[in-house]
Amino acid sequence: MQMPETVATPSVVVDVDVLERNVERAARAARDGGFALRPHAKTHKCPRIAALQLRAGARGLTVATVGEAEVFAAAGVDDLFVAYPLWVDGDKGRRLRRLAGSVALRVGVDSAEGAAQLGAAVRGSARPVGVSVEIDSGHHRTGVRPDGAVAVARAAAEAGLAVEGVFTFPGHGYGHDPQARERAARDEERALGEAAGALRAAGFGPLVVSGGSTPTAGAWRPGTVDELRPGVYVFNDAAQLALGSCRPEDVALAVAATVVSVPGPDRFVLDAGSKVLGADTSPWVDGHGYLPGFPGAVVSALSEHHATVRLPAGARAPRPGSRVAVVPVHVCSTVNLVDELVAVRGGEVVDRWPVAARGANT
Repeated sequence: MQMPETVATPSVVVDVDVLERNVERAARAARDGGFALRPHAKTHKCPRIAALQLRAGARGLTVATVGEAEVFAAAGVDDLFVAYPLWVDGDKGRRLRRLAGSVALRVGVDSAEGAAQLGAAVRGSARPVGVSVEIDSGHHRTGVRPDGAVAVARAAAEAGLAVEGVFTFPGHGYGHDPQARERAARDEERALGEAAGALRAAGFGPLVVSGGSTPTAGAWRPGTVDELRPGVYVFNDAAQLALGSCRPEDVALAVAATVVSVPGPDRFVLDAGSKVLGADTSPWVDGHGYLPGFPGAVVSALSEHHATVRLPAGARAPRPGSRVAVVPVHVCSTVNLVDELVAVRGGEVVDRWPVAARGANT
């Protein structure tokens, strides 16, 4: 990705042409497979990008927090799924009731206690709040086993909530081989299929059966799952490159950085530290980012405002003042650290997009 010379560094830069290709590719794959697409907006947190996804055919958006839902509802998105087992206190309850008055709203639950708490908190909403039961399909983070779905759904119904489906996150698909992604996708299908079957047998329906993630995107197949929620695909990042979920030409976001020091022939230092790149690491990525212009280079150390890059043998360090593109390890964290995305086409700045849901963590 060509870094524009006219922006201050460090800045987060988005290649709009690549972004649009990524959005359309996922939309086309969903249409061809007979899936509804509900992208996860926690990756981009940006209403301008949400609008691109919706124009391409997305059913609505997935979010992780009530705060994110509020931002996108204010931007005109009218169908939102909070894919998180919220524990709803009085403040969140008031906010959810307001949201339910203006959008079609669905929330995740994974316990009878959580369902009862949610139902009490949103009682009296202008429109019913729907819930989806979260299923553990092998990631072992949140969610119930498939044979526990009916108990949670019954508790939700008793609390006055509309049971609308089941969902999962196949996070164990983040494995460094295609077989891991394939296995996670099949685990997802089996777990969701079993849970949905049990709910239908218990009288619940119709149901949205929701799954999907960027790493398992290549393993999508028609059948059990009818809704997909990938997020990172709009930008991609160093982890997705290492996993083989995308190609270098599919990376739409990078941090524009400047070489501020060249301490030796085998290393140089950039002005993009953890306060822009984020501090996330990955077992599949060497170092703290990927440098497209320096094959084999590793961001070996990260401070708040410094990134130290070590070069492979025989490589030549750039001159001080040079512009360098750094692809972050985990793009979601990087986006949440900045106020705006610099939109470029052909290396020229065409717009600046506010990251409106930045910090909307509650």
